[in-house]
Amino acid sequence: MPLFPEEPQIHASVPGPRATPAAGRTAPTPRPVPGPRPTPPRPSRPGTARGTAVPAQRGPRAQAAPAGPPAAAGPQIQLIPAPAEGALDAAEEAVDLLLDSGRAPGDVLVLTTGEEHPWAVHELSFGEKAYWAQHDAREDVFYAAASAAGRTTGRPVVVVAVNGGADDDAVRALPAAMAKAGSLLIVCGDPERITSLIGTGA
Repeated sequence: MPLFPEEPQIHASVPGPRATPAAGRTAPTPRPVPGPRPTPPRPSRPGTARGTAVPAQRGPRAQAAPAGPPAAAGPQIQLIPAPAEGALDAAEEAVDLLLDSGRAPGDVLVLTTGEEHPWAVHELSFGEKAYWAQHDAREDVFYAAASAAGRTTGRPVVVVAVNGGADDDAVRALPAAMAKAGSLLIVCGDPERITSLIGTGA
């Protein structure tokens, strides 16, 4: 469509050269000719100007991406199937894998719903003050009974060994452990019992 207006302008410039000033006007006539030509690029230029705005739109998209994970706040949950009598061993293996993968020992908290971990029993033999001092130091993996979870502070990784104990204690242990876990919660035990405990807690 823009070609048709240009052709009459060219024809208008043809009679123009009859007068010498018209020849001078012929110079302006090509000027309008490129004038319409830049106009098609002009929409593209606002596009580029909008393109400059587009990065601004990309910026929020990049901001929306990191905003996604916080929106999905909560630790990742892993279930390691094990019988009640083997839940503590499964928890130990999970801790070993965490440490081998580069996790700092002070990042890990282990809770037991039944019999306490031998380390906890040994350290408690020196008194609760010394035992909880090690918890506060956060220099090593800390083992505690699920019933004492309220006294523990959060750590990046919490491992729960559902190795027996009263159902009420286990029901309280799971949400407490989830609240304590920063990025990862590992639950070791009988999947059927864990599922029933979660249902009871709900």
